[in-house]
Amino acid sequence: MTEQEFIKNLTELNITPPSDALAKLKTYCTFLQNYNKHTNLTAITETKDIYLKHFYDSLTIIKVIDLNTINTLLDIGTGAGFPGLVLKIFYPDLEVTLLDSNNKKLKFLEELCEKLDLKVTLVHARAEEYIKDKREYFDLVTSRAVASLPILSELSLPYVKVNGYFIALKGEAQNEIQSSSHILPTLNSKIIEIKEFTLPIEESKRTIIKIEKLKPTSPTYPRPYNQILKDYK
Repeated sequence: MTEQEFIKNLTELNITPPSDALAKLKTYCTFLQNYNKHTNLTAITETKDIYLKHFYDSLTIIKVIDLNTINTLLDIGTGAGFPGLVLKIFYPDLEVTLLDSNNKKLKFLEELCEKLDLKVTLVHARAEEYIKDKREYFDLVTSRAVASLPILSELSLPYVKVNGYFIALKGEAQNEIQSSSHILPTLNSKIIEIKEFTLPIEESKRTIIKIEKLKPTSPTYPRPYNQILKDYK
């Protein structure tokens, strides 16, 4: 996806970029490519693929939610900043927290945010650890290509405010959706929207799953990660 194709597809998503967003993405792309030469951040390194599979893909979340109505966002397993940092660039009023257990990726994000003059909260921790400080704090929790939906739901939903949302960005996800049917009621949550579509140009499948938090989650959750894994093998 070229920059012009990216702009065209943003129009089709009804997104009007802030005046500095495209310049910030150029800097993001170049810095990611250079940093990736010495620190493994992503297997996607061609400019056209970064624009399609990282930048555009991150923004498709607006198919299921109006980010202008959201104040606080947590991106779990953010990696090189997808989708959380891209969303901050396009929705600068968002209070964004980027969480990852890989300190090398957090160092990349720290340097990048300085370059882009973006104020976000960077957290080096596992999701089941950071919850102690931020239980039911966020309007929206996102996660992209991190773990299976049952595992992600248990890690993410305790962070979500009542009447807030957890949105997972995935590829093919029907099996994961089915295997989440038991844990979601336990977490006092339910799937309210599933959006399936294909990315432009290459037409790979994408699924966005929007889950609403109906009532507070028991403080029992999330359980230790090893215990979660044992249940969903």
